[in-house]
Amino acid sequence: MVSAFFYGTLMHPKILLTVIDNNGSHLRLTPAVLLNYTRHKVKNQVYPGIVPYKRGRELFIRELEQEERSVRGMLVTGLTEEDIECLDQFEGDEYERITVDLYPFGDLLEVSHYSIDDDKTYLPSKPPPLPSHADLPTSMQADTYVMVDIKRLEPELWSFEDFVRNNAWKWHGQEASRTNPDIAEIERGRTRSESAKLLSQKLEIGRQC
Repeated sequence: MVSAFFYGTLMHPKILLTVIDNNGSHLRLTPAVLLNYTRHKVKNQVYPGIVPYKRGRELFIRELEQEERSVRGMLVTGLTEEDIECLDQFEGDEYERITVDLYPFGDLLEVSHYSIDDDKTYLPSKPPPLPSHADLPTSMQADTYVMVDIKRLEPELWSFEDFVRNNAWKWHGQEASRTNPDIAEIERGRTRSESAKLLSQKLEIGRQC
């Protein structure tokens, strides 16, 4: 099982479950924060990318406040190898999956605890201020996806609240695979994978006969 930190489109449970193609009953979630990273708009896209602050600082003409150089997101535990394969495909070669230290806030709860019919219930739009470093909860490690090419990033911080309000609907539901090329590519990848498995099964049956 793998733990992962999501800070963009995959903070949205509907989108996460669409990508991993299951009901997520094996997953546990809680809000968390990743320090000393910046979350940027990706050029010509509605999704974000993160980089360590020492790199993200190059895009700004001022020093950032602590909240601005901290990335709030969702810690998800219990991801299977199959889930991670789906996530790696979804993120593509724009991102590198690395292990980071982050700070979870609250208990890990089942996906069903978060109302995926109400986009505003699982991550507060106005979270409380970050505590001092000495008062932070115990850190833990998780995988996350970091932008490889900083030139793909805008010198502007990305807002999850704006994404939910304006673009989240494009990433889940029956119309997503028709209107969103990223979701459509996932569907094509699943079709290819299922075809390859079926062919392998037929060849194995042939050998046994």
